[in-house]
Amino acid sequence: MTKSILIFAAHPDDEVLGCGGTIAKLADKGATIHVAFLADGVYSRSGEQTIQQEELQIRRAAAQKACNILGVKSLSFGDFPDNRMDTIALLDITKAVESLIAEHQPDTVLTHHSGDLNIDHRRMHNAVATACRPQQGHPVKTLLSFEVSSSTEWQLTGSAPPFTPNWFVDISTTLNRKMAALEAYAAELRDWPHPRSRQGVEHLAHWRGATVGVDAAEAFILGRQLA
Repeated sequence: MTKSILIFAAHPDDEVLGCGGTIAKLADKGATIHVAFLADGVYSRSGEQTIQQEELQIRRAAAQKACNILGVKSLSFGDFPDNRMDTIALLDITKAVESLIAEHQPDTVLTHHSGDLNIDHRRMHNAVATACRPQQGHPVKTLLSFEVSSSTEWQLTGSAPPFTPNWFVDISTTLNRKMAALEAYAAELRDWPHPRSRQGVEHLAHWRGATVGVDAAEAFILGRQLA
């Protein structure tokens, strides 16, 4: 069984949208789960320093609440600029990822899909793929990419690799925890029929479940697994 999981998410709420039900399920089975956010998640929204700091603290408190609901052991927060990670050298992002891998020694890493519309998501994927090069003695044996509503499905056809999942986790018993954790990020949710609405997130879980014969599921792309 997976024992140690490290989730690399660009922004707080990506971890719940992409794999919240999976986090809860694996935590219940005894896995140790760490979540690392590398972008600040707010500084593209306002030019006023005081407001930015207030929003940052609110977002981080929401992340702590959400991850407590899911059973995450630890959180870490980076300060790469929100929606501007393409202005940071990939080497610098990769070094941050490598440092966290060295600290937590995960056997499994989850991160964003390479074809997401959001630039921070794509930079995260590239940095994680680079940091997880299959070298002798590297702790990461399984590498998975998740989807994030209102980014993964919004990429234009032909502009980037499509999200074609080949790994599914049955979250029928933990969908309620995913939705409870999502409520911590209520300020980030939109009204139906936006894909990042409560209904949109729940419908996606049921649709992914229906494609594999269960009530609810989360979908992933397996990048690599060493058995």
